[in-house]
Amino acid sequence: MSKVTVVGAGNVGATAANVIALREVADEVVMIDIKEGVSEGKAMDMMQTANLLDVNTRIKGVTNDYEATAGSDVVVITSGIPRKPGMTREELIGVNAGIVKQVTESVLKHSPDAIIVCVSNPMDTMTYLIHKISGLPKNRIIGMGGALDSSRFKYYLSQALGANPNEVEGFVIGGHGDTTMIPMKRFASYRGIPASDLLDAATLDKVVADTMVGGATLTKLLGTSAWYAPGASASEVVEAIIHDQKAVIPCSALLEGEYGEKDLCIGVPCVLGKNGIERIIELDLNEEEKALFAKSAAAVHKTNEALPC
Repeated sequence: MSKVTVVGAGNVGATAANVIALREVADEVVMIDIKEGVSEGKAMDMMQTANLLDVNTRIKGVTNDYEATAGSDVVVITSGIPRKPGMTREELIGVNAGIVKQVTESVLKHSPDAIIVCVSNPMDTMTYLIHKISGLPKNRIIGMGGALDSSRFKYYLSQALGANPNEVEGFVIGGHGDTTMIPMKRFASYRGIPASDLLDAATLDKVVADTMVGGATLTKLLGTSAWYAPGASASEVVEAIIHDQKAVIPCSALLEGEYGEKDLCIGVPCVLGKNGIERIIELDLNEEEKALFAKSAAAVHKTNEALPC
């Protein structure tokens, strides 16, 4: 019996839980939230589609009852607040760090062997915080951001190519932020054909630029942060773990010398399986990519300095 807990039943958390259930990634999904009735209502709504969609996963919603999460194989943390007008980045980090710390301690009390997938923002810094407070081995803490950024990169590639999105490959490394992510255009391809052979340099550069502001573009259109792709990206990471897929997915991982960095969580290609991060793939970056990665790493280090611990 496999079990996944999703902490936070907002748009992203609820979407992650729903996709996990629809794809029957786990036998049981528990959503937990601090707001009375939200997770219970959304879980009930999802379960009322089970017969319609032939879904066998059980979904349960609870309010602040971490005992219900006991025995989870994977815990997805989406908790936190968005940055509000007039709020500094340091203030946002301070508030969300307190939330993520409390959640991490609560879930590990009841699921000490769980693998944690962090979605909360700022994602790289919150993933780093979980490492600092939990004492878990590095393979069991994963930041989701690279999976989402890569899905956006592949979307913009498919649009530029006029291609089926499922036949396009591409990935993003670096920090999960508009100015820190690095869409790896050198490795982008369409059915094995380098994208650079099919798109001119200006078009490929526009794909990269559009990817980097992909989240901001959606926020401007929606008036709030996106949730379908973030939720599905979290589900992709969970599925790779629960089903031991050995899938290569860019994730925020703790580096201990890889890419010339230490004591830092940042997006790199990872092999994900039943043990969480089973391998970090260290790419042979060219000089331009090395410079971009160093700049991204410096920015994430700087953000980490605002942590209250």
